[in-house]
Amino acid sequence: MRIVLVGPPGAGKGTQATRLAETLHIPHISTGDLFRANISRQTELGKLAKSYMDAGNLVPDEVTIAMAKDRMEQPDAEGGFLLDGFPRNVSQAEALDELLETENMNLDAVLDLEAPEGEVVKRIAGRRVCRNNSAHVFHVTYTPPAKEGVCDVCGGELYQRDDDSEETVRKRLEVYHTQTEPIIDYYKAQGLVVTISAMGAVDEVTGRALEALKRDK
Repeated sequence: MRIVLVGPPGAGKGTQATRLAETLHIPHISTGDLFRANISRQTELGKLAKSYMDAGNLVPDEVTIAMAKDRMEQPDAEGGFLLDGFPRNVSQAEALDELLETENMNLDAVLDLEAPEGEVVKRIAGRRVCRNNSAHVFHVTYTPPAKEGVCDVCGGELYQRDDDSEETVRKRLEVYHTQTEPIIDYYKAQGLVVTISAMGAVDEVTGRALEALKRDK
């Protein structure tokens, strides 16, 4: 299957993308991973992307698209892939359509994870991360530490990252609504969108997604 995963920040896209890709035996292709891989390998595209990032500018669509094209042409993606974070806007979606058409491929589904805005803000703004190890993550409501402000694992200080503040989360949501959300209508016009609720336990959401994708086949 060739799937695009969309949804607001805090909907659990990263978690669900990993689980769905493993279950469906297709690679999980995320924009962040593409950037990191190309920059660490110092590819021409990586150097180009880094030059924009170092200057504090957004990486142009054509660079992101070229990275995605290169990754989708790898042998492990022959049987399908799951795109996470790409396309990010309608122009990227149009470019992806053109790319797939030249390769005689097509998307099977666009999986839209829905979550109420209030829940999204609560999920992200409530996160607390250990200063000693960023892999130790807690949540003030859902997974609180035994002692407030102290990591259960190593005793380090728990803090709220700047990009997890409510103000920043609401700005990220605004960007999502204006730039990324329009691709849902774009793909609805092609009959590709499968919408599921991102509420509930992680296993429940994964099961819901797999069932919806099965029905959409």
